[in-house]
Amino acid sequence: MDLVIVESPTKANTLQQFLGKKFLVLSSYGHIRDLPKGEFGVDIEKDFEPKYVIPTKARKTITSLKKSVQNTESTILATDEDREGEAIAWHLMKALGLKDASRIVFHEITKQAIEEALKNPRKIDMKLVNAQQARRILDRIVGYKLSPFLWKKVARGLSAGRVQSVTVRLVVEREREIENFVPQEYWTIAALLQKLKDDKFEALLAKKDGKVIPKLGIKTKKEAEKIVKDLENAEYKIVNIEKKEVNRNPLPPFITSTLQQEAWKRFRFPVKFTMRIAQQLYEKGLTTYHRTDSFNLSDFSLFAAKKFITQNYGKKYWAGFLRKYKAKGRVQEAHEAIRPAYPNRVPSSFASASAKASADKKAMKGKEKLDQNQLKLYDIIWRRFTACQMAQASFDSTKVEIETKGKKQKAGDKNYIFQANGSILKFDGFLKIYPIKFEEKKLPQLKEKETLELIKLVNSQHFTQPPPRYTEATLIKTLEENGIGRPSTYAPTLSVIQERNYIEKDDQKKFRPTEIGTVVNDLLVNHFPKIVDIKFTAGMEDNLDKIAQGKEQWVKVLKEFYGPFEENLQKKYEEVSKKEIAEEKTEKICPECGSPLIIKLGRFGRFYACSKFPECRYTEALEKITLGIKCPKCENGEIIEKRTRKKKIFYACNTYPKCDFALWNRPTGEKCSQCNSLLVETPRKQIKCSNKECGFKVEK
Repeated sequence: MDLVIVESPTKANTLQQFLGKKFLVLSSYGHIRDLPKGEFGVDIEKDFEPKYVIPTKARKTITSLKKSVQNTESTILATDEDREGEAIAWHLMKALGLKDASRIVFHEITKQAIEEALKNPRKIDMKLVNAQQARRILDRIVGYKLSPFLWKKVARGLSAGRVQSVTVRLVVEREREIENFVPQEYWTIAALLQKLKDDKFEALLAKKDGKVIPKLGIKTKKEAEKIVKDLENAEYKIVNIEKKEVNRNPLPPFITSTLQQEAWKRFRFPVKFTMRIAQQLYEKGLTTYHRTDSFNLSDFSLFAAKKFITQNYGKKYWAGFLRKYKAKGRVQEAHEAIRPAYPNRVPSSFASASAKASADKKAMKGKEKLDQNQLKLYDIIWRRFTACQMAQASFDSTKVEIETKGKKQKAGDKNYIFQANGSILKFDGFLKIYPIKFEEKKLPQLKEKETLELIKLVNSQHFTQPPPRYTEATLIKTLEENGIGRPSTYAPTLSVIQERNYIEKDDQKKFRPTEIGTVVNDLLVNHFPKIVDIKFTAGMEDNLDKIAQGKEQWVKVLKEFYGPFEENLQKKYEEVSKKEIAEEKTEKICPECGSPLIIKLGRFGRFYACSKFPECRYTEALEKITLGIKCPKCENGEIIEKRTRKKKIFYACNTYPKCDFALWNRPTGEKCSQCNSLLVETPRKQIKCSNKECGFKVEK
């Protein structure tokens, strides 16, 4: 019997089903060695030699795996095929004392792919391992060296990260763009025209004296009114009709970043959640590996898609050729795009976990079950892949130009051209299974030289809008466009900077920087510009890629980074003053010891603190949002809005700790008609009694 080791127990179960009794498939439950938590763990003097330890949670697993190694003939390492998976395989080899372990890789968990991998074992690729080691050590250097600096100069508990700090910078700079944005006024002029009574359509003013009017071409109301006056009693005559067929190509199959973006747009799935669901689908053997930046598709999948499309939709819906895509920039072309492992397994072949409530239980019987979120993600992966091999969608597009001539106009006077655009779907093609928003606009049957009747002329005021705050989707897109991070880093990066309270989401689920995030960003930008420089970070990713390709030595890359970084760090310890960054004098007096209060900056924002700290530990919230509601418990204090350390809002008496009255839901100020307790408003805008035992609710 041979032993096969993978990272995940779900993946192990799936492989065991394919491999049968000749193999024992076990899981390492993720990483089994890492740098120590309590110390730096990197010997700079010995060419950045890392000190690896087995975490406490992995010790039991390693003991069990060692016994299995002794009781089986050979060991096969079948971890994921990216750098992280290669590193896990290498760490397993070291921790288990393996000398001749076979390494196999596969992009999909199917019987065919696994059997093919077993026929082609290879050795561990140390180039990939070294690239992962270099990334891990780089991140350890930045985090371990810069974090104490932030503790000393700003506040304890802060930390910095190589990719995370650049991401925070993007959010901070976008917020400043919004704050500094000055709206520009502009006007548009539209003519509502008709040929016959029921053939009304709208045309926008597009040209003046033969020149195209730009978006901001009409800047004031006065300019707009002058044009409207010029057009008094004008004649509207069609001077040109242009008809053509416009084709729309399907989108390429998903890669990591585009899957994360689409899952956020469609379902509001956070990227971390999307990757967890994608991992589950991969481990069930339903989709290919989900950490990839390559658009490659196997010949098997392309021919399977062709067969499925022609059999189910007809030949005209197939593209007519095997459509292949190529990614721009640096990608790991050995990988495939994200696709269904079996293209003929349509989403309807799976039963939703919510199917228990279905009236048609017989139809659900025997189907493999996916929970609602798994089914949603599988559905868009399947649709996107199948659609990418389908025919183009085609539209009939019409552009009509209408010249205006006032009845009193003379030769040489100004003339205006209005333009109307129409578009009608002619053939749906790939849109049949992958709908994308488009607007159909039908124009009446028109002919050149026809004169149209003006119903009304409307001039409308507009203002340019500031750039929007980043969503999870748009922030990932920007990171990808700038070459920051890799497919495996997007989800943990966004997760970490939110947990550190550097950025937060507003009411529309868009990112904005916190006060502490802005302060830390400005400190790093001013004193450690390379760490948060977008081009430098992208260049470092290129170096890591070169290590993976064997074109660079990992120790050399680390040396080139560390020398200047360490020299600058020591200089900044002397130059930067904490008082200038994180402290501000006030005229307030500490009520406990009589010393002056200062405004300090902590992880969760600014607050009042006694200047005699640590002798006096008095603190006070900087701003107290009072609701004007008396505390029902002590009847002396007032209810104020407060926040937990994790920024969750609650409502409490301002005399705390003398009175411990508190509520999670916002009080309305009104009393319950049943028990006289405070009424509160829930997040779903429901008004109910704060006394759970009462249960009174206000009916809408």
